[in-house]
Amino acid sequence: MDFSKVKMVVTDMDGTLLNSKHEVSPEFFTLFQRLKEQDIKFVAASGRQYLSIVEKLDAIKDDIIVVAENGAYIRKREKELLSTPLENGTIAEVMKILKDTPNVHVVLCGKESAYIKGDSEKFKNKLKEYYSEFSIIEDLSTFNGEILKIALFHFESSEDYIYPLVKHLESKMKVKISGENWLDISSMNANKGYALEQLQQKYGISKEETMVFGDYNNDLEMLTKGHFSFAMENAHPDVIEIANYKTATNDENGVERILEQLVLSKAKSSTY
Repeated sequence: MDFSKVKMVVTDMDGTLLNSKHEVSPEFFTLFQRLKEQDIKFVAASGRQYLSIVEKLDAIKDDIIVVAENGAYIRKREKELLSTPLENGTIAEVMKILKDTPNVHVVLCGKESAYIKGDSEKFKNKLKEYYSEFSIIEDLSTFNGEILKIALFHFESSEDYIYPLVKHLESKMKVKISGENWLDISSMNANKGYALEQLQQKYGISKEETMVFGDYNNDLEMLTKGHFSFAMENAHPDVIEIANYKTATNDENGVERILEQLVLSKAKSSTY
């Protein structure tokens, strides 16, 4: 496959670039230097908060663009490129829906910190993997600060136990099953696809020049913005259906396998 025209690589983090231990492979960082030398822009696009993403990619954080909170926040180094917060009243509305529902853990996601109730040590320990900074608030429904996203977590299944409760909100909000245990609620324009579209316009990069990797439903819009769209072998069936191509699992370095082909295509084209 000829990847010589690719100018931007965009990848999801969990289930995609990160392995099942939430680690980035050393091989990726080696390949990234080749991408940088070939002037290919790299975008990390995740449901994670900004600080958590740059923690995983600390060695290259000054050379990448970060799309955090499922597209609600874009930042490059210290420069904010996009912020799409939730409308006023959304927090109270969602909290009212979940009021009598057991085992659903709520995270209010701001730019610099997340906010939780803090009544579950088990969930708090789980949260630390995805949120580097979070604070505890006794009553989340009274929070009146700016929030980019509401993340909901269920230890068994977000699709089975959370989605049916909030599905009716889809007419006015973006409701996304973003992982086996996670569901995210955000503004209609706060999705990875819209964020990628803004970046493509900013840098003058077309769909045909964009390579995208994803594994879950919060990646669906993003995958439609790149001609070279890859679903991971471990991806949700919806993702496999919409992507143009497929690669190996996140534990088999599926992203790195394609990036290796990309840098070779670029090198080969430059010799002609």
